[in-house]
Amino acid sequence: MSTVVRRPVAFVTAIVLFVEAVGIVVVNGILATVVDNQDMSLAGLEPSAMVNGTWAMGGVFGLYLLLCGLVLLLAGIRDRAPGRIGRIALITCAVVHGVLGALTVGLVGWAAFACLMVVLGLIVLALVAYGPGSGSGRPAEDEDAEPNAPAPV
Repeated sequence: MSTVVRRPVAFVTAIVLFVEAVGIVVVNGILATVVDNQDMSLAGLEPSAMVNGTWAMGGVFGLYLLLCGLVLLLAGIRDRAPGRIGRIALITCAVVHGVLGALTVGLVGWAAFACLMVVLGLIVLALVAYGPGSGSGRPAEDEDAEPNAPAPV
């Protein structure tokens, strides 16, 4: 895939993940507020524990999405494939979007499923665009040189 396509895909996916991170934190904040206003316990669990857990979950998941967006933003700026840790983070992010999409169909509806699948598709497209053999900004090896010979200066 050419640089003309790779970089915009990385930038658009990074922006989408940044927006999704903010959305996740906002939704978890709303849920925490509702739980706090209910002032009810669930199976003997204190309401404050549920509120704190909801905020913590929203914060951790929001930071995770920001990390994945940052990996893609740096890949787009440098026009290089993400490193091993970055690829693992993006792959797990894609898997999470797939699983959440499958759960969302029954709980929320097809529109939410479609949104999650669009984000999943963008992440996979970015991973494939910066995959092996994509000419991701690394210098090509000289085919005429001997395998153990020093590189020409």
